[in-house]
Amino acid sequence: MNDTYAFIEAEKTTHGVAFLCRLLKVARSSFYAWLAAARTRSARKAADETLAHEITVIHVASRHTYGVPRIHAELRRLGRDA
Repeated sequence: MNDTYAFIEAEKTTHGVAFLCRLLKVARSSFYAWLAAARTRSARKAADETLAHEITVIHVASRHTYGVPRIHAELRRLGRDA
């Protein structure tokens, strides 16, 4: 369904949103809800990427010896709510 909404977003300058939604048989309200949630999704993705980078840095700094419990403890020590 995300592909459908992304298509509507890309083509809305060429055709009306109402027309595209009717053509693709999706509710306009669903499209607009998907559009409104885009910022939340991108913010979550950025936060996940930042956390993954921090985990990688901690793991490399430990010379690849830290596992999940120690990495979790290190993140907590650094003030991260993991």
